[in-house]
Amino acid sequence: MKKYTKDFLVSLYTTMYKIRNFEEKAIKLYRDGLIRGYFHPYLGEEAIATGVCAAMDEKDYITSTHRGHGHCLAWGADLKIMFAEVLGKENGYCKGLGGSMHIADYTKHNLGANGIVGSGVPIAVGAALGISIRKEKQMVSTFISDGGSNNGSFLEGLNLAAAWKLPVLFVIENNQYAVSTPIAESTGETELYKRGIGFGVESVRLDGNDVLEVYNTAKSFVDRCKKGEGPFLMECVTFRKSGHHVNDPGLYLPKDKLDHYELHDALLIGKKYLNELAGLSENDIIDIENLAMAEIKEAIEFAIKSPEMSKENFLKFVEEY
Repeated sequence: MKKYTKDFLVSLYTTMYKIRNFEEKAIKLYRDGLIRGYFHPYLGEEAIATGVCAAMDEKDYITSTHRGHGHCLAWGADLKIMFAEVLGKENGYCKGLGGSMHIADYTKHNLGANGIVGSGVPIAVGAALGISIRKEKQMVSTFISDGGSNNGSFLEGLNLAAAWKLPVLFVIENNQYAVSTPIAESTGETELYKRGIGFGVESVRLDGNDVLEVYNTAKSFVDRCKKGEGPFLMECVTFRKSGHHVNDPGLYLPKDKLDHYELHDALLIGKKYLNELAGLSENDIIDIENLAMAEIKEAIEFAIKSPEMSKENFLKFVEEY
């Protein structure tokens, strides 16, 4: 097996752990009435964002989805500013006006989450076209859901990227349900990576809960994108641990699948790698988790104490933009 440094493995696990607990704490904040609107947890899918973003350079770009908190955090978003945004506070990434589904940070090449399913793809392809025209050594990863891959925007973007050989990595997060519709009831071919093959795009299907499998696959594709060999497509098979959004109890999710993925959880696999490849003990891992939780607690306190946008600032903002 390929060798990885202890620091790298700790970084991967820490990122997944922060994403998991960001979502769990945010759900509680939602229940307490501190988060308004919809909230779509990324619970269970943490290894995908973590592995893909770890394979990229900070000069690269990402586009996200309505279930995008994990992508933002894996891309290096500040926990304090993230919590402030979902709580609708002025010092959030979008001044509290974007909320859960529209977090972006152009200064860090995060081109944004989007409440319109599938709309991150044309943005990513456009960014990749710009990179190609400028002849820069950069690339774009665009995350899309299994449901979103049924949209015309995905197929059109995939076709254009293939025709122009653009540096784009399409990452399908196949959590097997589009809201409450199982994938077998929405498409005749449930192995979604085959859609890429139909457009002449090198495409693979992999275990989306195994962070090292995701990382290794993404790293190869990212590097090849920068050599002008793109685009590429990864279908990462996973399963969300809850309903479509925070108020969806997910009663349609089969118990046998929930049980299976509970035992094949991204964090359990990450812990296994820390044990077997980094030589860390259970107490070592607890120390890592405690440090992450302290950071999350501090971020929540910061967000709760932060101000909402005043009426005057809101009107000024509208006038300026």
